[in-house]
Amino acid sequence: MKKRVQKVITAAIIIIAAGLLYYVLNRYTGFAIPCYIRKLTGLYCPGCGITGMLIDLIHLDFFGAFTHNQMLFISLPFIIYIIVKVSVEYIVHGTTKLKKADNIMVYIMIALFLIFFVIRNIPMCTCLRPY
Repeated sequence: MKKRVQKVITAAIIIIAAGLLYYVLNRYTGFAIPCYIRKLTGLYCPGCGITGMLIDLIHLDFFGAFTHNQMLFISLPFIIYIIVKVSVEYIVHGTTKLKKADNIMVYIMIALFLIFFVIRNIPMCTCLRPY
């Protein structure tokens, strides 16, 4: 169990460090990872606006964060819940298997993100676009 705790903490540190590095790069150079779906198809994917949303969250600008990616902003507590639940399950039992209710929640979230993808690309729904 001690080894699993160490793995989870190491993974969390790496993810946080990468996020902070990306934030500093974006903040001081303007570099941002482009959306290749947007570049190839011209459509806004469900993830378009993530960088702006996370930067606004760091600055505690919740309205700005919401305007960048409404679906992800609303679902962020559920995503954090699933990440924490999977991490705890891995530490305690050595498996990342979720319970049936959690799996249903994940499938519902995937369906909602696909619906969001379609709706945000309807020409009259420009308010859902990140830019």
